[in-house]
Amino acid sequence: MIPDYDTVPAAVQADDSLASGLHHALVTFLTPLLHQLDCQLDVRLVRTFLATIRAILCFRHRSHGLLLSELGGYLLSPAHAPAGTKRLSNLLRSPNWSASLLHQYLWHCADRRITELHAAGEDVLVAWDESVVEYPESVHHPDLCAVRSMKAQRLKRIKPGFFNPPSGRPICVPGVHWLGLLVVGRQGPPTIAAMHWWTTRGTHASDRRTEEHVLFASCVATWGRRVIHLWDRGFAGGPWLRQVLTANVRFVLRWQKGYKLLDRWGEERKAWQIARGQRSWDYRWLRDTRRRELQKVGVVALNVTHPTHPRPLWLVVARSGKGREPWYLLTSDRIETAEAAWCVVLAYARRWQIEMAWRYGKSELAMESPRVWTWERRQRLLLMVTLAYAFLLSLLVQELTAVREHLLRRWCHRTGTRLQHTPTPLYRLRAALSRLWLTALSHMSHPLNSG
Repeated sequence: MIPDYDTVPAAVQADDSLASGLHHALVTFLTPLLHQLDCQLDVRLVRTFLATIRAILCFRHRSHGLLLSELGGYLLSPAHAPAGTKRLSNLLRSPNWSASLLHQYLWHCADRRITELHAAGEDVLVAWDESVVEYPESVHHPDLCAVRSMKAQRLKRIKPGFFNPPSGRPICVPGVHWLGLLVVGRQGPPTIAAMHWWTTRGTHASDRRTEEHVLFASCVATWGRRVIHLWDRGFAGGPWLRQVLTANVRFVLRWQKGYKLLDRWGEERKAWQIARGQRSWDYRWLRDTRRRELQKVGVVALNVTHPTHPRPLWLVVARSGKGREPWYLLTSDRIETAEAAWCVVLAYARRWQIEMAWRYGKSELAMESPRVWTWERRQRLLLMVTLAYAFLLSLLVQELTAVREHLLRRWCHRTGTRLQHTPTPLYRLRAALSRLWLTALSHMSHPLNSG
C-alpha cells in the first residue's frame, strides 16, 4: 500500500527519503554482483541475497546475529520467520553459484580502489593479518580444526589491580583460520580485498603457508610494485622474506627483535643489538589511538641485509620511550632521510585498520555465530557478512559526511563528547542505519524483503 504523503509528517517523509536513498546506495554498491548472480540464479534467490545483506545490517546481536532462524524473521517478518529461513536456506544451498563469485567481486572492488589511489599519486598500502573464528561449543563438525583461542588470550592478560591470571599452555578450541587483506591509503576508510577461511582438517584441509602463498601470488600478478605490503611479526622469518624479496615487491615487515640480520659490516646480530646505541634522527609527537594519548617517538634507519639473501634492506626503528618496545620495521625502500623513515612508520601504523576489522566482524557482525553444516555454505554466509561490512565502509567517504552526521544525530544520538568526536563511528552508524530502516519500513512504498 502506497502511503498518503499528505497525512505523513514532514520529518517522517524526510526519513523515508533517507531510508530509500541509503537502500538505493546498497543496491548500487552490489549491482555488478547482482547482475552476475542474476545470470546464475532464479530472480527470487537474487532478491533474497539482497534482502539478506540488509537483514544482516539491521539485525544486531553478537551471539545470534547470523543464525538462519533469526535472519529469517528480518527477511520477511517475525510472524513469517520460518518462510524467511527457508528462503535463506535455499539461497545458501543452491548449487548454481559458489563463494568464489563473492571473492572475485571483493577483489575487483579493491583493484578499483588501488587504481584510484595510484591515479591520485597516493601511496597504496595492503595490510595483511591473520585471525581465527572460534566455535567453542561445536564438537561434531568435520571441517573445524583446533585454533588458538584469542578470546582466552585476552582474558588471561594481566590487568592493573588484578593478579594471578591462569597460566600454562595456550587454550585451543574448535574453529577455522582466517586470513584477510585490506587496501588502505594514507588516510580515509579501508577497502576489503580478500577474506579467506581455511582449516587443517576434513576434505578442505590446507595449511598456513599454502594459503598465504596463493594469496601473495595473486597480489604480485595483479598489482606488482604498485602497492606496499604491510606485515606484522607473524610473517617475520627467513622463508617468507626470501619469497617476498624474490618477487621484488615493496613491503614493510615488522621484524622480531630477536631475529638476526647482517649489519653494514656484515656481522650477524639480532635486530635490537644492531639498533643499540644508535641515536634517533628525529622526534615527533604521535597520537596512540589505542591509549588515546600523545607519545614522543624517535626514529632511526639502518642499512642491513638478511643472511639468506643479498638484497639490501633498511631497518627502521621507532622508539616510543622507556618501558615500551620499539618497532623494528624492515623495508625494501631506500631510507636515507628522517622524512622517508617517518613515511615507513606512519604506513605501518595504518595496519591497525585490519585489527579493527577483526574486532568489528566478531563483536558487531557476529561472524562467530553461524551454525551451518557444509563448508561452502559457511563460506557464502561469511562472505555475505563481509559484503555488508564493505558497504558500511563505503559510507565513510568524505562526500557522505553530511549524510552520516544527520543519520547519527537523528537515529543514534550520543551525549558524550568522546562518542560525538569519534573519527569513524562504525558501530553507531550501523545502529542508526538499522533503526532507520526498521522504522521507515512501514511507510515505504516497497518493503525491503525478498519479494
